Amino acid sequence: MFLVVAILFFVGPIDIKHNLNLAFFPKFHAFINSLVTICLLTGFYFIKKGNIVVHKRFMLTAFSLSTIFLISYLTYHSLAEGGVKYGDTNFDGVLDEIEKLSAGNWRFVYYFVLLTHIVFAALIFPLILFTFYKALVGKIKEHKKIAKWTFPLWLYVAVTGVLVYWMIHPYYPY
Repeated sequence: MFLVVAILFFVGPIDIKHNLNLAFFPKFHAFINSLVTICLLTGFYFIKKGNIVVHKRFMLTAFSLSTIFLISYLTYHSLAEGGVKYGDTNFDGVLDEIEKLSAGNWRFVYYFVLLTHIVFAALIFPLILFTFYKALVGKIKEHKKIAKWTFPLWLYVAVTGVLVYWMIHPYYPY
């Protein structure tokens, strides 16, 4: 998965002729990440209350939503042309000195959040699968041990996904 994202980043979008309006994707991705956040926190609440059945439902829903996100994200980035740059107020794809000054230090905050989001997003998917596997095969002690790492990382990725969208959305040309 990380390899596919890296290839899309360095190679660029697939040259498929389409007339699709891709403008809804970033907002959709933020919405999905918001739902994942709610499911993770609700699932955490129910496991702390000892309600394993409801916990499992929320975690499976979070996983399903994350899978939908991943497919949608890869689709969007395989079709979208050009990238959006933080601070690019004239939407020309180039950050001039005035735009850099206007964006100020928030650019560095944005790029820090984005970088950590990307790194943890690359790590979390295999970790989620491993954590789910341990629960599904009944190795609950091992599941709990790995979930202590999986949960905060997954939550961080979901929350920062929304945060990245809110920080960059003023710079989308649509």
